[in-house]
Amino acid sequence: MRRITLSAPAKLNLHLGIYSQLDSRRYHRADSLMVALDLADTVTVEELSAGQTIDAVPQLTCRPEVDVPADKNTAYRAAIALAERVGHEPNVRIFLDKRVPAQAGMGGSSSDAASVLLALCELWGVSPADKRVEEAARSVGADVPFFLDRVPTLLVGAGDVVAEKFPALGRPISVVLVRPDGPGVSTPAAYAAFDEDPTEPASPRALCDVLRTGTARAADVAACLFNNLDPVACRLLPSVAQVRSWLLAQEGVLGGQVTGSGSCVFGICADDAAARSVAESARAHLGAWSCAAHMT
Repeated sequence: MRRITLSAPAKLNLHLGIYSQLDSRRYHRADSLMVALDLADTVTVEELSAGQTIDAVPQLTCRPEVDVPADKNTAYRAAIALAERVGHEPNVRIFLDKRVPAQAGMGGSSSDAASVLLALCELWGVSPADKRVEEAARSVGADVPFFLDRVPTLLVGAGDVVAEKFPALGRPISVVLVRPDGPGVSTPAAYAAFDEDPTEPASPRALCDVLRTGTARAADVAACLFNNLDPVACRLLPSVAQVRSWLLAQEGVLGGQVTGSGSCVFGICADDAAARSVAESARAHLGAWSCAAHMT
């Protein structure tokens, strides 16, 4: 029996520009510049021994349990998608140890799916650079291709086509993450609300210029943040607006916004001490899930 265990990092959208135009799939055109965090789920994929059988494959176990049927889970769907493309039976068990909060805009489920793909590549002798792997990733979700490589990346199209990859950050940048308690923002609801009053996005050019250096400073990144779903999330969920306003007023926070369609708000911090202090304050004063992390 062979077993592969991988880290499945969360992500932040430093830039998310949604356009009102739809493509042939009825997806919004989007510019998305993402970075990975050192906050991560753990994904283990275990290949069944010869002659070993289970009721259905792949088999999925999630801790803590989630209220989603296995065949709707992105990790399960990723295994099926790759198996179909490379002609391999998905005779594996998948274990997800979840730390990234759900409905937060941090890509936890997409990252889990990508880690399953990478683990299966190793188990099945498939190159991660094989076009079928990216095809499988895109079939599962728009964010999944980013997590196959995890360097700062600009994606275009529907936010699922890699346009440019940037050097890894020369130094980790401290961030604080705050997710309001309760249900998060529904992504379909966020896009529906955006369509009611669409806004044109800013260009990601300035942020791309900062990241191309490979020595981006926290203040320079903070000055280039953009997300035109941020005001949408704040309208849909007042607790997001409350957290955002509170976070941006904290000492040591250089800038911040909602990531994805929410409901997590992140702040880029001057240093680790500021990030830890703000996270502690968010838990104490807002009753929110919060932690300090690093962009990597």
